[in-house]
Amino acid sequence: MFLVSSYLTAVILCFITMLCWGSWANTQKMASKEWGFPLFYWDYTLGIILLSLVFGLTLGNTGDSGAPFIENLNQSSLNAIGLALLGGIIFNIANLLLVAAIDIAGMAIAFPIGIGIALVQGVLVNYIAVPDGNPTLLFIGVALVTLAIIVDAIAYKKISTQKSSTKGILISICAGVLMGFFYRFVAASMSEDFEVIATGKLTPYTATFIFSLGIFFSNFLFNSIFMYKPLSGAAVSYSDYFKKGNTKLHLIGILGGAIWCIGMVLNTIAAGKAGYAISYGLGQGATMVAALWGVFIWKEFKNAPKGTNTLISLMFLLFLSGLTLIILAKI
Repeated sequence: MFLVSSYLTAVILCFITMLCWGSWANTQKMASKEWGFPLFYWDYTLGIILLSLVFGLTLGNTGDSGAPFIENLNQSSLNAIGLALLGGIIFNIANLLLVAAIDIAGMAIAFPIGIGIALVQGVLVNYIAVPDGNPTLLFIGVALVTLAIIVDAIAYKKISTQKSSTKGILISICAGVLMGFFYRFVAASMSEDFEVIATGKLTPYTATFIFSLGIFFSNFLFNSIFMYKPLSGAAVSYSDYFKKGNTKLHLIGILGGAIWCIGMVLNTIAAGKAGYAISYGLGQGATMVAALWGVFIWKEFKNAPKGTNTLISLMFLLFLSGLTLIILAKI
């Protein structure tokens, strides 16, 4: 299978992860307003499965190192499969809760709280499990990225017309806590050595594929609840998926899932050289990528009040400083 050969390559792949995880939500914006998020989400999960399978059958079968995708899948232990599935289930409910929180409290509150908690907790959990890198540089870098997210929230607050609610904040916290755990279960399912796969353990490609199955099958429970008993917005049904959907809408949703999956596969591959804590920390800098889309493409700050541009500049300065320290933590 294809493996990363240097730390520099791993960092580049983590930056691509950041771009993917911070960009997939644009496909939701492209979908029709009549196409509710729970319906979009079905296609999104299909996109994740399809791309994970494509990666497994191509890069997962390339080269002499590691183990071929199908062979590894057949030799995987039930424990490893269960851990990867659990990671998918946890990620799925966290992602759905985060979107619900954004609908209730607005992006200015929900996204920084949810992803901020996930970033700090995820790096801490993964570093405790597999200590790798300079902890001082790593956690100062995480602190700076967290400050950048907080400044991002303050900037969004200036242009937001939606009032936050206790309900929305509590859901954001729940989403963040769950999001901070999913990666650890996926990492625990994989072999510590990617070149010589331990008996019963998974390669990054196999782990991501099984993880995607956990997302899809848990969708029948979690997304069904969001469809018929939404935390916000109107209820939708399975018949709406077939009646209201068209080829374009389905392809947009699949594209969103494919973009997110590219980030996940590259992130797990990069972890072999960067370590899980650094790899996850860099990937979750996706919040700032989303902010870039908002500033330069969607023009969300076009008519922002005085002082907002200063906050945006400070946000990117903190973000870049934090990323630099996270990268230096392994050098």
